[in-house]
Amino acid sequence: MRIIGANGITQPANHPQVRRAGGGGFVLPGERMADPAAARGAAGLAGVDTLLALQGVGAAETATERRRRQTKRGHAALDALDGLLLGLIEGRLDRGALAALSHVTAAAREETGDSGLDAVLQAVDLRAQVELAKVEAGTLRAATIRAEAARNAEKIG
Repeated sequence: MRIIGANGITQPANHPQVRRAGGGGFVLPGERMADPAAARGAAGLAGVDTLLALQGVGAAETATERRRRQTKRGHAALDALDGLLLGLIEGRLDRGALAALSHVTAAAREETGDSGLDAVLQAVDLRAQVELAKVEAGTLRAATIRAEAARNAEKIG
């Protein structure tokens, strides 16, 4: 055989082509040649292994992405709680912070795979839900007090 540049391999002109009945390949005396279909099956398995490996990489990216999303969600909840706290310190109820807080708690929380981060996010969610419940209870109480005062005013006047 002779290799000619980038064109590939050519057979010498003076040697006749050898034909093999079995399809080619080296076989020791007394052994049978392997079934070519079996080799194709092994190649198919390699393809499946490759696909499974790629899915594993995708799962790792998904876990990383999920952790990033949940961390961002936790920061948004903390920011909304800070806004609510600042408003209460100033003596007013910040409706924007309240809306942001209710939006964050309404979003579904996913597990990140990091037990420490999951515990912190769960504590932040719980605090946000408690603060929303306090505001709701206070709003309902204030509405009840106003309605009662209006009824008393009607009785008097």
